[in-house]
Amino acid sequence: MPSTKIKILAITGSTRNNSSNFKILQYISNHLKVKFEVEMFENIASLPHFNPDSDTENPPQEIILFRSKIEQSDGVLICTPEYVFSLPGSLKNALEWCVSTTIFSDKKTGLITASASGEMGHKQLLLIMKTLGAKFDNKTQLLIQGVRGKVGVEGEIIDEKTKEALQNFTKNFENHFL
Repeated sequence: MPSTKIKILAITGSTRNNSSNFKILQYISNHLKVKFEVEMFENIASLPHFNPDSDTENPPQEIILFRSKIEQSDGVLICTPEYVFSLPGSLKNALEWCVSTTIFSDKKTGLITASASGEMGHKQLLLIMKTLGAKFDNKTQLLIQGVRGKVGVEGEIIDEKTKEALQNFTKNFENHFL
């Protein structure tokens, strides 16, 4: 009987079409071993604004679906830019919808911030995901600064140090499950 593939939900914090963050998630997805099945979540911009009044009693259908995708995955990959020294509002909004749940508790997670600087946004991402109970460590999180000069138009990684860092990250993320 064939073994079941490890399901990974990949979330980009960028709403830009064909962003560097999306390309990085595709790169990782293409380099994960055959034991993994990666689903890209590309609807982050369509999630309604967080509203605590409808968080637990009657969440919007889009939120039920989003939470379900996280819950049904074996792990989550997040790759995000930094906007104004912070997380993009769309990603922060999506994560706020998860605070009242336990869907990230001990969920194996890989976290990447890929931006011009990214330092402040990365710190915030790590803090939020730690607060949500996600399971990650120094080997399954990565900051890529100056990303626009490191990812080509077709999604190829054109900077050797970045390529090596992503290969190490991917290997470490895989080892989370094996």
